Amino acid sequence: MKAGFFIAALFAAGAAQARVPLAEVKPINDGLTAVAIADHIRIKCDDISARLVVAWRYIGQLEDQAKAMGYTDDEIEHFVTDKKEKKRVAALAADYIRAHNADPKDPATLCALGRAEIAAGSSIGQLLREN
Repeated sequence: MKAGFFIAALFAAGAAQARVPLAEVKPINDGLTAVAIADHIRIKCDDISARLVVAWRYIGQLEDQAKAMGYTDDEIEHFVTDKKEKKRVAALAADYIRAHNADPKDPATLCALGRAEIAAGSSIGQLLREN
C-alpha cells in the first residue's frame, strides 16, 4: 500500500508541474478576453448593457474550469487580479475590436460591433443586450 501511495504522490506532483500558467490556457484566456471585450463595449456604448447574471455565471464557469484543471483558488485569484495580466487581456480585447473594424475609442463603431456580436450569438454577444 505504501508503494501505491508513493507512486500516486509522484504522479500528482508530476501533473502539478506539467501545468502551464493560466495565461497560456486558451479556453480561460479566450473567455476572459470575451468578458473584457463585452465590458468595454457596454461601457462605451450607451445603447448596450451587460447581461450581468449571464456574465457572472460565465466567469464562474471559467473559474470552475480552471479548478478542474488543477489550479488552486489562490492561483486563480492571483491571475485575475494581477495588473500585468489585466493589461495583457485588455490589449487582446483592443486587438479583437480593431480586427473587427471597430475603434476602441469610438462609441458608434463599438455599438455596431456589440450589435453584430449579439446577433451572432457569440460568447461576447451572449454577455450583452441592447437597451
